[in-house]
Amino acid sequence: MTTIFQAPRAVVMIRPHHFTSNPQTMQDNAFQQACSENNPNNRAYVEVSNAVQALELAGVKVHLFEDTSTDTPDSVFPNNWFSTHNDGQLTIYPMYALNRRLEIRRDIIDFLSAHYQVTNINDYSHLTAEEVFLEGTGSMVIDHQAKVAYAVESKRTNAVLVNQVCEQLGLQAEIFNAYDKNEVPVYHTNVLMCVATDFAMICLDMVPEYQRAQLINRFTQSGHTLIALSYQQIQHFCGNAIELQGSMGRILALSTTAYQALLPEQIAVIEKSAKLVAIDIPTIEAAGGSVRCMIAGVHLNNR
Repeated sequence: MTTIFQAPRAVVMIRPHHFTSNPQTMQDNAFQQACSENNPNNRAYVEVSNAVQALELAGVKVHLFEDTSTDTPDSVFPNNWFSTHNDGQLTIYPMYALNRRLEIRRDIIDFLSAHYQVTNINDYSHLTAEEVFLEGTGSMVIDHQAKVAYAVESKRTNAVLVNQVCEQLGLQAEIFNAYDKNEVPVYHTNVLMCVATDFAMICLDMVPEYQRAQLINRFTQSGHTLIALSYQQIQHFCGNAIELQGSMGRILALSTTAYQALLPEQIAVIEKSAKLVAIDIPTIEAAGGSVRCMIAGVHLNNR
């Protein structure tokens, strides 16, 4: 029987050549700011290059693709349009913003199919015609070992489709609600929480009180130590982290912004299980996403 790991050894990343804060996603992304710099694409290019170097130094295999298009300002966040799974499935998702639908790239799908054991491609992207959206591992935070997908319902995360995708992937759907201080639904689940091998980080204060016990019970059942994040820490992208497998053990990749907002006792819990790797990406974070959004984990087996 194949062992299922939570932390992938390889990832896909996109280096943008024409990066900017996407005007089509500004309305429902409370983390997003308009670009204040005249030339943000140069800074974003450097930030991605440095992130790749940091991950490779930790022993993570990075498949880096270039994006020279001027029509895809959010292409640096590939985790929203596809996901991969240990059983060989690759899933393509329906994106909310019109220009984000242009990010889906056949060359990346072909590359993964050529180098990894892809047994089935599930393409849900056509559901945009029905105004049904689900934005990959932004919408669903997947516990691969316990086979649970956590999803905050929003206009970017359709609950019916979450259940359909989970049935296809052999996952249990844990759908709940979460709101910011203005009672606006959280646009992506992965800004609220992160699930690693031994711990889970989440801001339960943003979840309705009647739904919290169920989430805590899920984490208890799966053997995760719960790290409670504050609303302020979520604003600093502490929930938008990802555990990866490096050459010397597991790492938790997160932004410098997030690392500096963690408390010493939280860092101590994380470091029992994974080494923290902080990556400086202020330009990219101004566009509303952080390190987790930049990384599409490759959970497929090698050919």
